[in-house]
Order: sequence, then structure tokens, then C-alpha cells
Amino acid sequence: MSGKLVMNALVMYDHQTDSLWSHFTGDAIEGDYLGTRLELVPSTHTTWGRWKELHPDTLALDKGGRYSYDNYASYYRRPDAGVIGETVIDDRLATKDLVVGLTLGGEAKAYAFNDLAEQPVVNDVVGGSNVVVVFDAASETGSVFSRDINGRVLEFQLLEDDGSGNLLMADRETGSEWLLLTGEAVGGPLKGARLEQLPSNYSFWFAWKDWHPSTGLFVRDGAAS
Repeated sequence: MSGKLVMNALVMYDHQTDSLWSHFTGDAIEGDYLGTRLELVPSTHTTWGRWKELHPDTLALDKGGRYSYDNYASYYRRPDAGVIGETVIDDRLATKDLVVGLTLGGEAKAYAFNDLAEQPVVNDVVGGSNVVVVFDAASETGSVFSRDINGRVLEFQLLEDDGSGNLLMADRETGSEWLLLTGEAVGGPLKGARLEQLPSNYSFWFAWKDWHPSTGLFVRDGAAS
């Protein structure tokens, strides 16, 4: 990291040209690559426990036991918006409410953790793309998948916990069962298929709406808009 900030977001640099890159958007903001944008790829932000359940054979970086504390713990607890403060005022959510943020087809939309905890499976259309946003409240894990598969659009619903520890959803069209956080079909006619995971952001509300001032905001079923 360069030690610089842009709207509270960290700024990276590359070792080859010393160009500066926005941590939040992947845009080069200074240097030889000015105007270039890095490809945003899907990722999963979760707890170590949940990750091991999903991927028991995973490898992990050995930091010599230095996982016992987080230098930013006090910052997470404070209600302020960081060193620079907020750029855009939008009180639809509290400053540091956590959201899953999504940009598709020129449209930005945020899904608050508090709403996803009440409605863990959300079928939606963003920027003309059919998506399903899923959430595990226990590990605060949110992911976004395309609902388009094999030329058809699926609609999903959460399944009751069967006691196995696996979080499952089912599509209404075929009744196939899918692992909630990986998008893999584990039962039914589509067993073996896998939904395409889409890039998304795990972010504080103040950061998301500062970078996406025209963002939409998901309102869960039954909640006041």
C-alpha cells in the first residue's frame, strides 16, 4: 500500500511503474496506467470457521501466529466515517452499517446486512442482469450469483435447516437444492451445476454511497421503504 487515501479508501501501487490504484474501484489514478481499470473478480469475505467448512482442504498463509488481533478493531466500533469524513450525505442507513455492494450494467445497488439477515435469499435484477444475493448471518458472509443457467432464469428460496450444517436454497423451477454460499447444486435435476459468482463489495455504507452516490438500496419484503 502507498499510505495514501482517496475518499477513505486505501491506494495501492504497482512495483513495475509505481502507478497508484484505487483500492475500492481498481482504477489507476496516477502514473503510467492512468485511466486503466483492474478486472474485479469474485471473492468471499467470511470467517475462518465457515471457510474451512466450505473448503476443508484449503491452504492458508502462515503469519507466524499473528492472527490474534486486528489493528482496526477500535475503528470498526467508532461511528465516524474515517479520517476524511463523508463526501455524500445519505441517511437511508447508518454511517457504518455493512452492505454487500453490486455494480452491473452501469447500475449500483447495496444490500444491508441487517436486511439480508432477515431475508437471506434475494432474487433481483440489477443493470438488466438476473442475480441472487445470499447471506449467512452467523458468519456475515454475503455472495452474489447469476440466476441465468443453461438458458433459463431460476428463482430461489431458502430451505429449512436440515441439521447437517449446510445452508441450502432451492430453485422453484426444478426443485434442485443448492449450497447457499458456493452456488453449487447438490441435489435434484441440476445436481452438479454451479451458478456463476459475480464480483461484489463488502463495505461500510458511507464508503459505498460515497463512491456510488446514485446507488439503489434493497428493501426487504415487508419493510417500510
